[in-house]
Amino acid sequence: MRAIPLAITMGDPGGIGPEIILKTIKERLYPEEASLVVLGDPNVFSYYSRVCSIPMEMEVLEKLPQELEPSRAYLVKVEDPLEDNQWQCGTTNAHCGRVVAAIIKKAVSLCQDGTVKAMVTAPINKSGLHAAGYPYPGHTEFLAHLTKTEDYAMMLIGGSIRVVLVTIHVALKDVPRLISASEICRIYRLTHRSLVEWFGIPEPRIAVAALNPHAGEGGTFGDEEERIIIPAIEELRREGFNPSGPHPADTLFYRQKNGEFDAVVAMYHDQGLIPVKLEGFDTGVNLTLGLPIIRTSVDHGTAFEIAGKGTANPNSLAAAIETAITLCRRAN
Repeated sequence: MRAIPLAITMGDPGGIGPEIILKTIKERLYPEEASLVVLGDPNVFSYYSRVCSIPMEMEVLEKLPQELEPSRAYLVKVEDPLEDNQWQCGTTNAHCGRVVAAIIKKAVSLCQDGTVKAMVTAPINKSGLHAAGYPYPGHTEFLAHLTKTEDYAMMLIGGSIRVVLVTIHVALKDVPRLISASEICRIYRLTHRSLVEWFGIPEPRIAVAALNPHAGEGGTFGDEEERIIIPAIEELRREGFNPSGPHPADTLFYRQKNGEFDAVVAMYHDQGLIPVKLEGFDTGVNLTLGLPIIRTSVDHGTAFEIAGKGTANPNSLAAAIETAITLCRRAN
């Protein structure tokens, strides 16, 4: 069996990332052909291994060997490790952000030079990243910068639900002015391309969600459908695509769950994330579309409030690894 190596980033040292990585390895929650290249600080992992009573079943290395074995985990040391007084379980700071950034950069480098086939990220806290001088809103934007990618988006996967968002982390009151026909078209094209190239769906069925209740009901509950979303759909049809919509969100995801659509383009965060979380609360996956590398992630945060208590659920990380391996198989 040939190994498919994946880079697994530690995530924020004060969060649940190290714990769920340890559990995933201990419980063998990953495909046999996966070779897990964990990038992180051995001292941080040793701490969580001790306080959470999880054996650290990784070979600690300064650098990777030429050949990586399947069904095995390696821990590659971060170049500038944390001192004991520079981090604390349940919180973050600039020192943590520095290490987080270094690990993400290393994972991207390993993907770009072909050492690994994909990267899977544990959760980070943005305030630590910002304190370290990295002004990105999150992983996705940082990865886009590192790979010089301008056309990218987040796909969230939970069970049978696949959602790509037009707007992400913005206030609900700002959504109407931030959606545009050009942005809807961009997200749709990227979703279509990704479903064809990564998921092997030759003719994707993609639905476009309405913004307002009842799809605006002819302007009674808002005019964004008539003014923005329908013109975007018409433009996509002129380009040869076959978008469906705009559909009222209260019935759209039921239809997707029943197999009518391969993905939904949603207008805002909670519109898309509520069905994803409902279908796969513990197994949700975040997939970044548009990057020249494969990147999946857990669909949850650092959960500082439970860090170090041994209660973190590793299933989302396991699902992210499974998704990465599936995409790597198709790429080969």
